[in-house]
Amino acid sequence: MDLAYYYELWRGMMLSKDPAVAAEWWQVLFVRFYQAFLENDRWQQYLKGAGTTLYVTAIALCIGVALGVLVAVIRTAHDQQRPGRKNPILGLVNFVCRVYVTIIRGTPMMVQILIMGMVIFSSSRNFTMVGALTLGINSGAYVAEIIRGGLMSLDPGQMEAGRSLGLGYFDTMRFIVVPQAFKAILPSLGNEFIVLLKDTSMINVIGGQELVKAAKDIINRTYDAMFPLIGSALVYLVLVLIFSWLQGKLERRLRQSDRR
Repeated sequence: MDLAYYYELWRGMMLSKDPAVAAEWWQVLFVRFYQAFLENDRWQQYLKGAGTTLYVTAIALCIGVALGVLVAVIRTAHDQQRPGRKNPILGLVNFVCRVYVTIIRGTPMMVQILIMGMVIFSSSRNFTMVGALTLGINSGAYVAEIIRGGLMSLDPGQMEAGRSLGLGYFDTMRFIVVPQAFKAILPSLGNEFIVLLKDTSMINVIGGQELVKAAKDIINRTYDAMFPLIGSALVYLVLVLIFSWLQGKLERRLRQSDRR
């Protein structure tokens, strides 16, 4: 039952002065709403799907941040080498990182999920974790570029000052460079994490269990797509709003710490 059906009912109600027509329109809406959310406690499926979505997002986020930081530090260290003192091993690792970023950013997320689920892990039955791994690897490439851009945007004198104080490269990055860069890249990282949350909806193409999969299961039982899909969209919207609120709160706290 598509939107055209509801539109025709609404149009008939608006054109007709018969109260029975209006009652029929409201009755159809209530029945479809009841079947999508209340019948057999189907609202629990949405909550379970939302919980799985958050779980997958958390796993992918950890993988993406770990990969992103590693790749960003390697590429930044390679680019900041002094002329005439190039490390060949670092150059090789940097090349691998560049290939990884290029492939991930140059191919669609959907294709990556299908390759991981139907080719690389075709024998696995835990498609939800396969999807989380794929999302994490994909996010890592974008996080790496965000972090690398933040690190490269800082004054090179920050690194030189840390090294002059006797700190090693990684200690200088950890205590001096990264804290300053984090404040600059926080909005971009927040946007990437929001995109990651919404991209979890794509793992259902390989059988991953999440919010959209729960909505599709309900559609297969009620033969009505409007209310399950609108319901899942509202859940995503609420999650994004909560995440955006937390991001804004963190940004304000960081600005307050700068003033002090």
